[in-house]
Amino acid sequence: MKLLENSKLDAISSILSFETPACDITTRVESYSCKMAGDPKKLYKQLRNEPGTSPHDLEILGPSQTQSPIYNYSLLNSPTQVIQTNPMARSISSDDESPLNKTISRKTLIFLISTLNASFQPDYEFSSCTSQDFSRETNLELVKNAVDSRFISVMGDCYRSLSSKLWSVIDEEINIKESEIFSYRPDGTSDPFSENGIIWSFNFFFHNKKLRRVLFLTCRADCKTSTNDEDNEEDESLELNNYLTFEGVMD
Repeated sequence: MKLLENSKLDAISSILSFETPACDITTRVESYSCKMAGDPKKLYKQLRNEPGTSPHDLEILGPSQTQSPIYNYSLLNSPTQVIQTNPMARSISSDDESPLNKTISRKTLIFLISTLNASFQPDYEFSSCTSQDFSRETNLELVKNAVDSRFISVMGDCYRSLSSKLWSVIDEEINIKESEIFSYRPDGTSDPFSENGIIWSFNFFFHNKKLRRVLFLTCRADCKTSTNDEDNEEDESLELNNYLTFEGVMD
């Protein structure tokens, strides 16, 4: 997978990465070409050519995360709320999706695994992931709600005006309506979302077959042990400066 340069994605990633008195927020919005080269190509061939498998084989996915109670709420039109701790990395959702929506082709699964490897190399390796570590998300509004709710819980009114910009630049890069949406569920032990101090995280993939591209939207909140008022003032100033910079890029 090759990272595609995009100044707007870089800008929104920067503005949505910040510090609060309670946690550090790290956001990445990245676009990858599905064209394989180098080590990712070797991995692709290895996974694709496993004995008894075909790239077109369908594998069983895990349950949808956005239909889980932990995501099923909206804050965009509600008063600002404090961050909610979610100690459970994996979630359980209702079992009401069609059988087809619960599967993924082996080829697409390899793209998702390769995207994770490309995004977090060399610190983490995801080649041992299975289809059960991913979910298909069929309701775009629930995906938006899951993302927006997390951000507004830590940014409050500052995020209300950024939400439309986030989804606009994502749509511009990947064409959401033509994309399949998947999520990754942390395994609880060996990935960057399962480390000590992680309060919450989300990981969504938008796969556009026509564009042969995957957009990866990921965010994690790391708990902070101590802060002071001076640091808080500096954080607020940084957020404002980042917002102004982002505005300039978008114009």
